[in-house]
Amino acid sequence: MKSIAFLIFIGLLITGCREDELTNEIAIIGKGEMPAIVNAKGNTLHLVYGTGDSILYVNAAGAGNSFSPPALVAVLPELAASHSRGPQIAVTESGITVIACNEAGNIFSYLRDTSGRWSPTGRVNDVDTTAKEGLMALSGDGSQLFAVWLDLRDKHNKLFGASSTDGGKSWSKNILVYASPDTTVCECCKPSVVVKGSSVHVMFRNWLNGNRDLYLIQSVDGGSNFGKAQKLGEESWALNGCPMDGGGLAVQENNIIQTVWRRKGKIYRCEPGQPEKEIGEGKSCTITLVNNQPVYAWTEKGEVICLLPKNGRKVLGKGSFPIIKPIDEDRFVCVWQEEKQIRSAIVTL
Repeated sequence: MKSIAFLIFIGLLITGCREDELTNEIAIIGKGEMPAIVNAKGNTLHLVYGTGDSILYVNAAGAGNSFSPPALVAVLPELAASHSRGPQIAVTESGITVIACNEAGNIFSYLRDTSGRWSPTGRVNDVDTTAKEGLMALSGDGSQLFAVWLDLRDKHNKLFGASSTDGGKSWSKNILVYASPDTTVCECCKPSVVVKGSSVHVMFRNWLNGNRDLYLIQSVDGGSNFGKAQKLGEESWALNGCPMDGGGLAVQENNIIQTVWRRKGKIYRCEPGQPEKEIGEGKSCTITLVNNQPVYAWTEKGEVICLLPKNGRKVLGKGSFPIIKPIDEDRFVCVWQEEKQIRSAIVTL
């Protein structure tokens, strides 16, 4: 045993690997782009992604070590599935709901019922071809769904949303969530949304006074009405362009909101009303909660990085656009894309 350990140590010296690069085995789920994942009650992971014009779905029960073969949700001509644009997924009492946008700017919803059958349920945006950016988010809790997206009605990008209480079979009249007094919100950054009970929390990148900063806006009545938008962090990012990076949002059990986002080349975390704290360098950052503790992931120099509460950084491998979700009290799954393949790894805190 000592000789084996010595050989491993020598191998690490030769290859230049760091200890934090030793992670669980990486699994290849399938060919595709822009994965989105949710963990339902009973510890089943549900994952959706795009490939060509096809929306594909897989799941993994229990430990999350093995995903099912891909199943076709639908074929949506000119599906938007690249550069943060892709199908979104949520779970409610009605089943599993997926929304997807086409290049024309229409968002469509699909429902997987308890028998496992997928059905198209209609269009989410109630004005034709207004979601041309293809940047959207979806969240569900109990019977409530809320979708949010960048919307070009009236010629300028605003934040619009819609709710559903029947798994996306029907959607409410679209509501204006936020409009920037400086004409438009940031045009190419994906918003985030978390539904928790009757509360809806939305994070987005604004364009205000020449600055591209992250803002939080909230509803306490299921998304019927939203309060005042609140800037996150103390500093600002003056930028004449779009960083194409929307960050991530999570709500802890005590209703404390945790956020992660990028400013310039740095990754920051913060709670609303508190100073931001730098946690790394890179882009395409995201967040989840494992046993109510924040866990972060992002892309740095072409590699997927995870930041754990106590054990520091983990380098999972080459790739981009990571998404993380909890499996149990001390493990989570990270899913990302690399060379148009969807990959995953299970990480222990």
